[in-house]
Amino acid sequence: MKVHAKVFKYGNDVNTDEIIPARYLNTSDPDELALHCMEDIDKEFIKKMKKGDIIVAGKNFGCGSSREHAPIAIKAAGVSCVIAESFARIFYRNSINIGLPIFESPQAAQEINDGDEIEVDPNEGWIINITRDKKYTIKPLPPFIQEIIQSDGLMPWVKKKYMEVNKE
Repeated sequence: MKVHAKVFKYGNDVNTDEIIPARYLNTSDPDELALHCMEDIDKEFIKKMKKGDIIVAGKNFGCGSSREHAPIAIKAAGVSCVIAESFARIFYRNSINIGLPIFESPQAAQEINDGDEIEVDPNEGWIINITRDKKYTIKPLPPFIQEIIQSDGLMPWVKKKYMEVNKE
Protein backbone atom coordinates (compact mmCIF):
# COMPACT_ATOMS: atom_id res chain seq x y z
CA MET A 1 0.00 0.00 0.00
CA LYS A 2 2.17 2.85 -1.26
CA VAL A 3 0.50 6.27 -0.83
CA HIS A 4 1.32 9.58 -2.54
CA ALA A 5 -0.73 12.55 -1.32
CA LYS A 6 -1.04 16.01 0.20
CA VAL A 7 -0.69 16.59 3.93
CA PHE A 8 -3.07 18.18 6.40
CA LYS A 9 -1.01 19.04 9.47
CA TYR A 10 -2.25 19.37 13.05
CA GLY A 11 -0.55 19.85 16.40
CA ASN A 12 -0.31 17.92 19.64
CA ASP A 13 -3.18 16.40 21.61
CA VAL A 14 -5.79 16.36 18.83
CA ASN A 15 -8.62 14.69 20.70
CA THR A 16 -11.47 12.51 19.50
CA ASP A 17 -13.93 15.35 20.06
CA GLU A 18 -11.96 17.49 17.59
CA ILE A 19 -11.78 14.61 15.12
CA ILE A 20 -15.55 14.02 15.30
CA PRO A 21 -17.50 16.37 17.58
CA ALA A 22 -19.75 14.69 20.15
CA ARG A 23 -22.83 16.42 18.70
CA TYR A 24 -22.59 14.01 15.73
CA LEU A 25 -22.36 10.82 17.75
CA ASN A 26 -26.06 10.11 17.38
CA THR A 27 -25.13 8.28 14.17
CA SER A 28 -22.74 5.49 13.37
CA ASP A 29 -23.11 5.99 9.60
CA PRO A 30 -19.55 6.39 8.28
CA ASP A 31 -20.63 8.69 5.45
CA GLU A 32 -22.41 11.05 7.85
CA LEU A 33 -19.44 11.03 10.26
CA ALA A 34 -17.09 11.82 7.35
CA LEU A 35 -19.00 15.02 6.60
CA HIS A 36 -18.01 16.38 10.01
CA CYS A 37 -14.48 15.00 10.28
CA MET A 38 -12.07 17.51 11.86
CA GLU A 39 -14.62 20.35 11.64
CA ASP A 40 -13.99 21.75 15.13
CA ILE A 41 -10.26 22.06 14.46
CA ASP A 42 -10.40 22.77 10.70
CA LYS A 43 -13.83 23.88 9.43
CA GLU A 44 -12.79 23.51 5.78
CA PHE A 45 -11.06 20.12 6.10
CA ILE A 46 -13.72 18.04 4.38
CA LYS A 47 -14.04 20.60 1.55
CA LYS A 48 -10.26 20.89 0.99
CA MET A 49 -9.17 17.29 1.28
CA LYS A 50 -9.15 14.81 -1.57
CA LYS A 51 -9.54 11.07 -1.24
CA GLY A 52 -6.17 9.62 -0.32
CA ASP A 53 -4.79 12.69 1.46
CA ILE A 54 -2.83 12.22 4.67
CA ILE A 55 -3.11 13.63 8.19
CA VAL A 56 0.15 14.39 9.99
CA ALA A 57 0.05 15.43 13.64
CA GLY A 58 2.11 15.86 16.77
CA LYS A 59 2.03 13.90 20.00
CA ASN A 60 -0.92 12.02 21.46
CA PHE A 61 -3.17 12.08 18.39
CA GLY A 62 -6.63 10.67 19.15
CA CYS A 63 -6.57 11.30 22.89
CA GLY A 64 -9.84 11.63 24.78
CA SER A 65 -12.69 9.17 24.65
CA SER A 66 -12.39 5.61 23.46
CA ARG A 67 -15.08 5.96 20.78
CA GLU A 68 -14.47 4.25 17.45
CA HIS A 69 -16.28 7.09 15.69
CA ALA A 70 -13.04 9.09 15.40
CA PRO A 71 -11.02 6.68 13.23
CA ILE A 72 -14.21 5.74 11.35
CA ALA A 73 -14.77 9.42 10.46
CA ILE A 74 -11.16 9.79 9.28
CA LYS A 75 -11.26 6.65 7.15
CA ALA A 76 -14.72 7.42 5.73
CA ALA A 77 -13.55 10.94 4.82
CA GLY A 78 -11.01 9.29 2.50
CA VAL A 79 -7.82 9.85 4.49
CA SER A 80 -5.33 7.19 3.39
CA CYS A 81 -3.27 7.17 6.59
CA VAL A 82 -2.33 9.16 9.67
CA ILE A 83 1.26 9.87 10.70
CA ALA A 84 1.97 11.28 14.16
CA GLU A 85 4.69 11.58 16.75
CA SER A 86 2.54 9.32 18.93
CA PHE A 87 -1.04 8.09 19.26
CA ALA A 88 -3.34 7.60 22.19
CA ARG A 89 -3.30 3.84 22.70
CA ILE A 90 -7.05 3.29 22.41
CA PHE A 91 -7.19 5.38 19.22
CA TYR A 92 -4.29 3.32 17.85
CA ARG A 93 -6.09 0.05 18.50
CA ASN A 94 -9.43 1.34 17.20
CA SER A 95 -7.71 2.50 14.01
CA ILE A 96 -6.19 -0.92 13.37
CA ASN A 97 -9.54 -2.57 14.20
CA ILE A 98 -11.29 -0.62 11.42
CA GLY A 99 -8.40 -0.87 8.95
CA LEU A 100 -7.07 2.71 9.11
CA PRO A 101 -3.27 2.70 8.60
CA ILE A 102 -1.44 4.78 11.21
CA PHE A 103 2.30 5.29 11.62
CA GLU A 104 4.46 6.77 14.34
CA SER A 105 7.39 8.82 13.13
CA PRO A 106 8.42 11.66 15.46
CA GLN A 107 10.92 13.22 13.04
CA ALA A 108 8.57 13.12 10.05
CA ALA A 109 5.68 14.46 12.14
CA GLN A 110 7.80 17.39 13.32
CA GLU A 111 9.31 18.27 9.94
CA ILE A 112 6.45 17.71 7.47
CA ASN A 113 4.33 20.82 6.95
CA ASP A 114 0.73 21.45 6.01
CA GLY A 115 0.35 21.19 2.24
CA ASP A 116 3.52 19.19 1.69
CA GLU A 117 3.32 16.36 -0.79
CA ILE A 118 4.58 13.08 0.63
CA GLU A 119 4.87 9.45 -0.32
CA VAL A 120 4.50 6.65 2.23
CA ASP A 121 5.57 3.05 1.74
CA PRO A 122 4.80 1.14 4.93
CA ASN A 123 6.02 -2.17 3.49
CA GLU A 124 9.48 -0.73 2.82
CA GLY A 125 9.34 1.43 5.98
CA TRP A 126 9.79 4.96 4.66
CA ILE A 127 8.16 8.33 4.11
CA ILE A 128 9.47 10.74 1.49
CA ASN A 129 8.63 14.42 1.74
CA ILE A 130 8.63 15.22 -1.97
CA THR A 131 8.15 18.94 -1.31
CA ARG A 132 11.29 19.16 0.85
CA ASP A 133 13.27 16.25 -0.65
CA LYS A 134 13.67 14.50 2.69
CA LYS A 135 13.30 10.82 3.62
CA TYR A 136 12.22 9.38 6.96
CA THR A 137 12.01 5.84 8.23
CA ILE A 138 8.96 4.34 9.85
CA LYS A 139 8.73 1.14 11.75
CA PRO A 140 6.84 -1.28 9.54
CA LEU A 141 3.65 -2.64 11.04
CA PRO A 142 3.85 -6.27 12.11
CA PRO A 143 2.67 -8.67 9.38
CA PHE A 144 -0.57 -9.58 11.18
CA ILE A 145 -1.51 -5.88 11.52
CA GLN A 146 -0.72 -5.38 7.82
CA GLU A 147 -3.10 -8.27 7.11
CA ILE A 148 -5.84 -6.67 9.24
CA ILE A 149 -5.46 -3.36 7.39
CA GLN A 150 -5.39 -5.06 3.98
CA SER A 151 -8.57 -6.94 4.99
CA ASP A 152 -10.25 -3.57 5.76
CA GLY A 153 -10.36 -4.19 9.50
CA LEU A 154 -10.35 -6.77 12.26
CA MET A 155 -13.79 -8.28 11.65
CA PRO A 156 -13.22 -8.96 7.93
CA TRP A 157 -9.79 -10.38 8.83
CA VAL A 158 -11.30 -12.72 11.44
CA LYS A 159 -13.95 -13.83 8.96
CA LYS A 160 -11.26 -14.52 6.35
CA LYS A 161 -9.19 -16.54 8.84
CA TYR A 162 -12.28 -18.45 9.96
CA MET A 163 -13.11 -19.33 6.35
CA GLU A 164 -9.54 -20.49 5.74
CA VAL A 165 -9.64 -22.79 8.76
CA ASN A 166 -13.10 -24.16 7.97
CA LYS A 167 -12.63 -24.96 4.28
CA GLU A 168 -14.18 -28.20 3.27
